[in-house]
Amino acid sequence: MVGSGTNPGQSVVYSLLPCTIREARNFLFGLCRRHMDDGMGVYRVGHSPDPDDAFMFHAMTTGAIDTGGRKYDHVLLDIETLNKHALLGEYEVSAVSIHSYPEISDKYHLMNCGASMGEGYGPMLISNREISIEEAKNSKIAIPGLGTSAYLALRLAWGDVDVEVIPFDEILPAVSKGRYDVGLIIHEGQLTWKSEGVKLVMDLGVWWNERTGLPLPLGGNVVRKDLGMGLCELLTKDVRNSIEHSLANPSAALEFAKAWGRGIDDDTNREFVGMYVNERTLDYGEDGREAIRLFLKEGQRIGMVRETLDVDSIKFVGSGE
Repeated sequence: MVGSGTNPGQSVVYSLLPCTIREARNFLFGLCRRHMDDGMGVYRVGHSPDPDDAFMFHAMTTGAIDTGGRKYDHVLLDIETLNKHALLGEYEVSAVSIHSYPEISDKYHLMNCGASMGEGYGPMLISNREISIEEAKNSKIAIPGLGTSAYLALRLAWGDVDVEVIPFDEILPAVSKGRYDVGLIIHEGQLTWKSEGVKLVMDLGVWWNERTGLPLPLGGNVVRKDLGMGLCELLTKDVRNSIEHSLANPSAALEFAKAWGRGIDDDTNREFVGMYVNERTLDYGEDGREAIRLFLKEGQRIGMVRETLDVDSIKFVGSGE
């Protein structure tokens, strides 16, 4: 119906325009969807700007492996920000904290590759002075994020503690300068802390291993469920091939990774990458998958992981389970 004082011809054009835009958008989305269903297209990969992630994704970033026409757009964000983006299903593939996985399990599968597991080592609690565990428990603790696996491990070890979230790369200098008595450090800080003059209070990876005999689950890669299982398997295979390529050809991948190490030297870069990119990264293994399930069940026990999650039903794409 034409409104009063409106040009009839103009009214028809404007009334059809939204429909035309909608139809064009639906047509283009349909083409993209079919293209993605065929395993082609561009996929966003969210991961941390850190040496281990850079090493893992080196071959995919540089085109060193054949990905069957699939292209990858790498989005570099700290792990806590990636956890938040995953809540929205932002990226097709993303690194996330294992602690945060239950909150995105409706949107994502875990890949069986890309693990960051602490094999008797892990996030560390450090202080600017010699301090007892009891005194440290009663201090304000600087942590890298409430959704991080490091924080869940801390809560499992020490119970309810007073924490403050600050960027992960500010924790070590903040403790060293006395802004906080205690901090929870992750990434390369686990190797560089001694040079900052701080004291080790507890290694949570050691604590977990002594308690369970298992590696400490920290990070994993996820792939979005709405892509369909066939495409999830293809994207997982690309990630696995990228990790495998870097492990087989470490020199170029290590040089690439060093750029994300915030000034670490070659030896520290090599040691840190070796800690978190290894055979376990290619395949969690049965005990690695067991460790994740136990970690999340322990989180449920203390109310840090939602009770409605059926931990035993978690699927690891590419595991053959």
